[in-house]
Amino acid sequence: MIRIPIALQAYSLRHTFTQYPLETLKKIKDAGYDGVELYGNSFSPEFYAELLKESGLVCAGWHTGFEDLQQNFDDVVRRNLAVGNRNIAVPFLKLENNAQWANAAAALNVMAEKLARYGIRLGYHNHAHEFIPGEDGVTPWDVIAQNTYKEVFMQLDTGNAMAGNADVLAELEKNAWRARTVHFKPHSHTLGTKPAIGEDDTDWEKVITFCETRGATEWIIVEYENKENPEEAICKCAAELRRLRPVD
Repeated sequence: MIRIPIALQAYSLRHTFTQYPLETLKKIKDAGYDGVELYGNSFSPEFYAELLKESGLVCAGWHTGFEDLQQNFDDVVRRNLAVGNRNIAVPFLKLENNAQWANAAAALNVMAEKLARYGIRLGYHNHAHEFIPGEDGVTPWDVIAQNTYKEVFMQLDTGNAMAGNADVLAELEKNAWRARTVHFKPHSHTLGTKPAIGEDDTDWEKVITFCETRGATEWIIVEYENKENPEEAICKCAAELRRLRPVD
């Protein structure tokens, strides 16, 4: 039996989410997901709350740009409290060297302290470039981990990590107790982001076992990156995860 709830990053259905938000969230629920990780700030806090209530989904997290956090902090807090969310992840930073990454880590610490007053945790989500070693041989992902407080969670995106030639299991093990949420993104070395979970090159059995036994993982969050047939793919992803860990 799967012990961890499964959410979908709403960006997977970005082609419909902002235009037909309720219908999109209902499709996510019908596909077999327990929750949704939101992104952006297209709607009012009250509307987001109504969307979740009507769809029956739980908010598992929210991807929020660091500039939005810095410039619109009160609005960000209001949105997250309205939906009962406790996990904000910064989804992207692109910097020139590890000194800049260390400065970014310090800024994440400051923001994490501010959010903690409201019971909200801050994390960082990777792309492929965080696994390219810097001038000192250390990867930006490690710089972030080494220079942020342990309360800042490290949201490993498995597909992005593989695209950066990282060893997914090794990277998860490095920060096991900071793997509060993990992005299950399918990735194939030959087909890229096209396959669904179970059709790609990831050893999902091992990743799930890590999350269940050694990681402090509270949510498995599926993200399907490819634009082709995303609605079919997210159903396949959920079905495969349920097959691997049947629900009693």
